[in-house]
Amino acid sequence: MLGGIGVATHSSALLSGVGIAVLVLLLPTWGVAVRRLHDTGRSGWGIFIHLVPTIGAIVLLVLCSAGSKAGANKYGPNPKEARALA
Repeated sequence: MLGGIGVATHSSALLSGVGIAVLVLLLPTWGVAVRRLHDTGRSGWGIFIHLVPTIGAIVLLVLCSAGSKAGANKYGPNPKEARALA
């Protein structure tokens, strides 16, 4: 009986750790995806396309893999065309 209590305690601690790890990894990933979408001239809200099962992840991968638009867009200058700091 006591073994069951210990397992429940360890599993909830494990789930808490996994939840924290997901947040630590997920938030920067979303930030990078939004920045990449901005580089291609698209809205950052496009990251929510990944919520569509299977197809959404593929579409987001294609959108993020597309080349940057030439010149500046409403999100700022193209990082590939920005002058290097000397």
